[in-house]
Amino acid sequence: MTLEEALAQLEAHIEPGRAEQMASYHKQKRVVLGLPNPAINELTQNWRQALSVEERVALADQLWQTDIFEARLAAAKLLTQARMRPDADAWALIQSWVPAFDSWAIADHACIAAQKRLVADPARLGQVEDWTRSEHMWTRRAALVATLPWTKQNHPKPEDLERRDRILGWAAGYVPERDWFIQKAIGWWLRDLSKHDPDRVRAFLAEHGEAMKPFARKEAARYLPKETPDDQLPA
Repeated sequence: MTLEEALAQLEAHIEPGRAEQMASYHKQKRVVLGLPNPAINELTQNWRQALSVEERVALADQLWQTDIFEARLAAAKLLTQARMRPDADAWALIQSWVPAFDSWAIADHACIAAQKRLVADPARLGQVEDWTRSEHMWTRRAALVATLPWTKQNHPKPEDLERRDRILGWAAGYVPERDWFIQKAIGWWLRDLSKHDPDRVRAFLAEHGEAMKPFARKEAARYLPKETPDDQLPA
């Protein structure tokens, strides 16, 4: 499939009047076509089935370079697949996108693709740790969004518990930052973890909760078991 064919298929699903609403909601200065997310999902699912891994990576690269909002979403969705062999080129391409993140929707879709590649090869967490030291806020945030799978295991292996604690260490390092998106990411990571490992969330809040922004602290504690008395959480 050529880039021109892919763009034509995307443009065929444009809904009149939707582009302006989306551009305003997502605060986009780039071109926004005005496609509903289900249409992008259906198209990219079909493309994944029809294209080889090499072809998907090449098309994803081309779509991303257009800098069209929905094309960047489609690029990320093309690489959002648990089983992808070989996946080194896909992982390298996703990493190349991270410094260009500038809005949550594009960043989050790309981070979902990154999640699949990190679960496939957890040794890549070493590369993600480099993101935590970036001066680019969206790159630092991506380190937490891309590692959300480590919040979701009910019976993690010892090595996954070590990874969980490693990522919590990154989150702790972010606590002094006042940026809303960083604080939101901390709260999001802890909130998801609380469903599976509430003790670690309690311990994190006991040590760092007072330094978090109130909304992030509230988000982190949202799903803690009801038997946890409110007076045991930081004020």
